[in-house]
Amino acid sequence: MSILSGKNILLGISGGIAAYKTATLVRSFIKAGANVQVVMTPASKDFVTPLTLSTLSKNPVHSTFTNDQDDNAMWNNHVELGLWADYLVVAPATANTLSKMANGTCDNLLLATYLSAKCKVYFAPAMDLDMYIHPSSVHSFETLKSYGNVMIPATSGELASGLIGQGRMAEPDDIVSFIEKDIINGLPLKNKKVLITAGPTHEAIDPVRFIGNHSSGKMGFEIAKEAANLGAEVILISGPTHQKVAHDLITVIPVISAQDMYDAAHLYFNNSDIAILSAAVADYKPKNVASQKIKKKSSTLTLDLEKTKDILASLGAIKTKQFLVGFALETNNELEHAKLKLKKKNLDLIVLNSLNDKGAGFKSDTNKVTLINKDEVAKVYELKSKTEVAKDLFNTIINTIHA
Repeated sequence: MSILSGKNILLGISGGIAAYKTATLVRSFIKAGANVQVVMTPASKDFVTPLTLSTLSKNPVHSTFTNDQDDNAMWNNHVELGLWADYLVVAPATANTLSKMANGTCDNLLLATYLSAKCKVYFAPAMDLDMYIHPSSVHSFETLKSYGNVMIPATSGELASGLIGQGRMAEPDDIVSFIEKDIINGLPLKNKKVLITAGPTHEAIDPVRFIGNHSSGKMGFEIAKEAANLGAEVILISGPTHQKVAHDLITVIPVISAQDMYDAAHLYFNNSDIAILSAAVADYKPKNVASQKIKKKSSTLTLDLEKTKDILASLGAIKTKQFLVGFALETNNELEHAKLKLKKKNLDLIVLNSLNDKGAGFKSDTNKVTLINKDEVAKVYELKSKTEVAKDLFNTIINTIHA
């Protein structure tokens, strides 16, 4: 999954021959998982049709403030378009459009949307060789960059005029790749390695039975997604679960037992900057595992259990630079037990949730947590989706690390 997955991209198309590439560009953004809307200048419709782009984007294409064919139609609100977008990408950006953007000229819907947008803006110039190096074009480039916009440089090759040189709009896949890399480079966890454990563990009784718990792994997987969306390289060690994730920055390590998870966590911990152990690891396992299925010979079955290795405590004992986060699921004296676990296991932060809170705990899509830092300062959060809980968790981690 790309860093653009789920993001809203507003593609602005101006009137140059390179507009024919925007059909492929829309598809590339869609393939990356983005939501796409298109705003065209009137001149750009001579090079690519709105029908093509609306079909590919699965959204209406905007090019004028009003619909001249329908007196009752609503106007195309450039402010709403600008606010909708997470990123505005102007491609191709002609010399004419770039000059207007640089000088605040507002004579079409695309320019009005640009001036209203509060999001990051990328522009991909496309023009002939001499136009590209002309002082007025260079001035537009520099002015727009001084406003915080990001230029996707043109490439060299054969131009519409027949000349060969710089001025070709970057290829669609290269534009998407450029934006992805630029976004990642600006993220707070860029170059950080995050280790996460998730889900339950299954402790074998015999070849067909096991001791386990009701953990779905949802919380851990949401934490992994948020870490990746913040630019981290994520190792997600997961017990048996139906949860799935596909992200370029997440590597899933499937495990079964507590011992499997212990071994994997220790394998990756030394190279981690942040470790978040959200898995519901079994506290006990059968002392002896039957090699054959146990037959029903009596009305009762006695199992001799022994403790599993405490993964969290073992990592707390050897941590050096790592920021270590644990989870505490409690049913009574919650705050007291969580603070004890925080100190005993040498954690930097503990996430407390209680089975007494409706909507929290296993299998649900929501959670209600209290975050307790190393100084035992607790912050209580309201019931939220697990996606939002993951965001709160990383906001706390990042603020603590940079404090």
